[in-house]
Amino acid sequence: MELNKIENILEKYFQGETTIAEENELKEYFSSPDVAQHLEQYKPMFGYFSQVKEQKSTQEIPLQTKKRNVAWLSIAASFVVLLGIGTYFFVSEKNEPSVVAQSELGTYDNPEEALAATQKALALLSNNVNVGIGSVQYIKEYEQSKNKIFKQ
Repeated sequence: MELNKIENILEKYFQGETTIAEENELKEYFSSPDVAQHLEQYKPMFGYFSQVKEQKSTQEIPLQTKKRNVAWLSIAASFVVLLGIGTYFFVSEKNEPSVVAQSELGTYDNPEEALAATQKALALLSNNVNVGIGSVQYIKEYEQSKNKIFKQ
């Protein structure tokens, strides 16, 4: 009768449906020397629970915790924000071109200087276009060779 009761409680234990009193019954049963042969495999588990229950921690726990000084932290954060804002305004004022320089952009008083600047710009553009045309000629040559090898 008691063996059936222990097996039922053990089944409920593994389902997570036991009460504290039933778990105490299981601990008492598995701590006794007369455990059924087919239930011997669970004996170390319940023996471990009773063994761990008697262990005591010898580690000291500090009672005083270290407090951070929040005032210094907020002062430092404020300083960093102000430094960032100041740097932004300082750099943005230096990088702005003057109004006079913007209005005179690309104008020449002397027509000969304007002609020389224009010729220089067009020569630079022409050199870059010629490089591009040369590349296209290489591609055409490649296409012709490919078409000879792989007849489509």
